[in-house]
Amino acid sequence: MENEEKMMTGEESLSVITEMIYKTRVSITQSSFHLLFWGWLIFACSLSEFLIWKLTNWTNAWYVWLFVIPGVFVSLIYGFVKGKRERVFTYGTSIHVFTWLSFLVSSVIFFIVFPMESESVSKYMLLIAAMPLFISGVVLRFRPLMWGAGAFWVLALMAHFGGETVSGLAMPVAMVVGYLIPGYLLRKRGSHDTFQGA
Repeated sequence: MENEEKMMTGEESLSVITEMIYKTRVSITQSSFHLLFWGWLIFACSLSEFLIWKLTNWTNAWYVWLFVIPGVFVSLIYGFVKGKRERVFTYGTSIHVFTWLSFLVSSVIFFIVFPMESESVSKYMLLIAAMPLFISGVVLRFRPLMWGAGAFWVLALMAHFGGETVSGLAMPVAMVVGYLIPGYLLRKRGSHDTFQGA
């Protein structure tokens, strides 16, 4: 009788752990909203800046990045509303959320110290953004995010050594490879309510 009770307790514990892992993965998978939202916003801003710089004489093309400010508020509000609906807030979710919050704080401080108009900052932003992207891939066990982070590192090197044109195009290319493609893949998996890792 004792063995049966212990066995049931073990099974129940395993069931609870499995459910928590599943909920964490689905919860993080649903964060594809942030990848897609920021992917499209940064893609639009970076490509617009490049085209304005190449095709016009306007010296303040970096002004397009001001669209990021309302984007931060949209992202924070979405995250707050979504977070309040979560029934399970696990360790994996905490790592994911606080990794991206640390990226946000680092980015804000970076732009205070190193303003947009100084010179091309894409290589530095790609280096900073690669870290939370890679950590998210590890937490999710989702290789497209890890490959996206790897692409960010490679594109940061290309932006540094490739000249102004390559540097200007590095960010929009990075958004497609590192945010948009993995974001759509995550959304597709989330819509099936399953996530087995990759």
